[in-house]
Amino acid sequence: MALVATADFITPPVNDPFTYGQIAAANAISDIYAMGGRPLTCLNLVAFPSKKLAPEILHGIVAGAVAKITEAGAVLVGGHTIEDEEPKFGLAVNGIVHPDRIWTNAGARGGDVLVLTKPVGSGVLFNANIKGWVSGEALTECIAHLTTLNRVACETLQRFEVHAVTDVTGFGLAGHAFEMAQASQVSIVLHMDRLPVMRDALEMYRRGVNTGVNPHNRRMVQDYLRMDGDWPSRHQEILFDPQTSGGLLAAVERETADALVDALRASGVHAACRVGEILTLPTDGDIQLRIV
Repeated sequence: MALVATADFITPPVNDPFTYGQIAAANAISDIYAMGGRPLTCLNLVAFPSKKLAPEILHGIVAGAVAKITEAGAVLVGGHTIEDEEPKFGLAVNGIVHPDRIWTNAGARGGDVLVLTKPVGSGVLFNANIKGWVSGEALTECIAHLTTLNRVACETLQRFEVHAVTDVTGFGLAGHAFEMAQASQVSIVLHMDRLPVMRDALEMYRRGVNTGVNPHNRRMVQDYLRMDGDWPSRHQEILFDPQTSGGLLAAVERETADALVDALRASGVHAACRVGEILTLPTDGDIQLRIV
């Protein structure tokens, strides 16, 4: 078996310590699932202002993380804590995967279909929630998505022939799709009207809320991006919305894509859907990300 490892470190998107720990752990462990692996051990990575916040807050964060680590079938074996002005928490995660079955973002092939397992929009929702604009239902649904491990999605994908996988996190859907296109030397088409979007997310963009990361994510792909159709700004911005603990984006054979989506939904991954397809690289050699 091959050993795979990853580390993620985030600042709190929520005020509840336990929930924050859950989100941080799910976010960190996701990288192991994106490689087709099984997490084994985790190390805490903590930055904490002990003179400003009570120790109970840190205890709650760690408890939330342990809950998700245990759910993943892994164990917490230690960690490291430093003093900082702002609380930050993450995990270094070790896992295993068969060396012949490691997923990367570099194997997408022309004719493949792209399947996404979670909706997007968490970045703008958390910013809008600071203003008190997000409904309780939308925030509850968002947190439920973020605290959900990608374990079931990974295990379901393992039953199919998968050519490339990435998890959708800070670069947004467009950024991570572009990375797959670049690594695989293909072009990717995303269908705007098929994208699963979290409740209230488009409305928050319509009302003028944004994130500090959206412009960076747009710049990352703009030289290779083509927008077909007159999509409103709110729809465009959702492509660049930075995700925390986002879903898996998988390139699979067209013939099995519908069966995969059905299997994912039957396993409880209800947001799973086909969001695009892979095209062979254009003759001019440009790597393109096309939105239709």
